[in-house]
Amino acid sequence: MTTAHSPSTPGFFAGLLDPANRADPYPLYDRMREHGPVRLGGGPVVVLTSYRDCAAVLRHSGAVVERRHASLPLGPTPTYDLAGERAGELLGTMSFLFRDAPDHTRLRRLVAKAFTPAVVRGMAPRITAIADAALDRAAERGRLDVVADLAYPLPITVICELLGVPIEDEPRLREWSSMLARTLDPVSGTATSGRPDPVELVRANNELHSYFEQLARERRRRPGGDLLSALIAAEDSGDALSHEELIATCGLLLIAGHETTVNLIANATLALLGHRHHLAILCTAGAFAGPVIEETLRYDPPVQLVPRIARDPIALPGIEIAAGDMIAMLLAAANRDPEVFANPGRFDPARENRHLAFGLGQHFCLGAPLARLEADIALTRFARRVREPGLDCERPLYREHVTLRGPAAIPLSYTEILPASGDS
Repeated sequence: MTTAHSPSTPGFFAGLLDPANRADPYPLYDRMREHGPVRLGGGPVVVLTSYRDCAAVLRHSGAVVERRHASLPLGPTPTYDLAGERAGELLGTMSFLFRDAPDHTRLRRLVAKAFTPAVVRGMAPRITAIADAALDRAAERGRLDVVADLAYPLPITVICELLGVPIEDEPRLREWSSMLARTLDPVSGTATSGRPDPVELVRANNELHSYFEQLARERRRRPGGDLLSALIAAEDSGDALSHEELIATCGLLLIAGHETTVNLIANATLALLGHRHHLAILCTAGAFAGPVIEETLRYDPPVQLVPRIARDPIALPGIEIAAGDMIAMLLAAANRDPEVFANPGRFDPARENRHLAFGLGQHFCLGAPLARLEADIALTRFARRVREPGLDCERPLYREHVTLRGPAAIPLSYTEILPASGDS
């Protein structure tokens, strides 16, 4: 294994943005992992692809997220540089996604009570009703696209209800969320495509920011039982939550609260369609959904990479990471590391699973319990109600997103969608 910079190394990273690799980036990831950790162009950007290296950095106290520690001048997020002062506020400096302790601890604590396992379990009946209603609507139309008709409506409805966002505003929220999620994507100086329009990103950011400011004003006048009202109460009581932090937290929860779960449900469905014996098991054994979800998180994770910044020097086998270096961890490559997972390219829900899909350490995904429950219910209801499903296209079309990767559509053929009361 070599870790020295080579002429092929930039091509690896630019390949992440190549639309030709979007449907199946894993051969590229395998080549990158075999190459070992690399320093792009000899500069302050390090790319890690092995399970060992990614796990070590995720746990390292000197690997942080606040951009002030970076040696490179950074834009609104550690992976994208935009024009416009307000761009990136919702996913940038004011959200706890890119804050370290003690600010991260303070902000996360204010939100965490809404995502405890006990609270999430209590949401199961409502989530089941949303999933069944989505399948009912598809049955009435006589066609089913897993993304448009189930994977997207379920988590966006849940997070809107949790935040107190009117569901009729969903079309606008979807446009803004999809656009802002692109700010999490990497860029490469060798890439000629894959760059979102900065003007459109700024517009989406400002419009979503204004939307939550208006909604917050309404909740101050008429508080409800939603999370936004609870956060406003925390702000008003002086619990160290500023107005900008309130708005940024809402934007983060909206985007992170459904974008990743859409991909999780869609990717798991594709895996099941490609492994029909597993789908048959799930049809009669609902408990099998848990192993299917964990294996999907390893085999085809909704979050493909995460960034960190080295506040302190970090020594890894084969490479020295200097203070100020940007670190890009390809978790999707690490989750298929053959040194940790036997036959990593095989979809095997029975395997012992130690995937990194939700991260490790203080930034472990806050919404993991909710994402797991939503996916569990969506997949179980799909398996029990949709008879003889099959892809109604040669190959699904994937979204432009790199970091939050998933199909844009999964049109299906099927013989019947059973009524919710007759699926047992």
